[in-house]
Amino acid sequence: MEEDNSFVRPFIITGGRVEPTQSDLRLETLVVAVRPPDESLTFERKRVAAVCASPTTVAEVAHRVGVPLGVAKVLISDLVAVGHLACRQPAELSLHTLERIRDHVRAL
Repeated sequence: MEEDNSFVRPFIITGGRVEPTQSDLRLETLVVAVRPPDESLTFERKRVAAVCASPTTVAEVAHRVGVPLGVAKVLISDLVAVGHLACRQPAELSLHTLERIRDHVRAL
């Protein structure tokens, strides 16, 4: 059996942190890039910023970047803190949106 050496442990990506600095991030929170990624960002943070070129939910970011939801929340909150991303909480979710989130979470 071959070993997959490309796997990076989630705690390495987040610097050992398990809680995001921004505590109000929910699955349906919309995240959008407010400036392009620069060379100061790590690989995963650049990917998150690129995924958020158009408004994207936290759940979709996790899925598209290929990281657990908790890791995505930590990365997103870090990028918000340094001014690369902005977040917006939707006031009320439609049934269609809830079903899409459910489907994305199941895909994780």
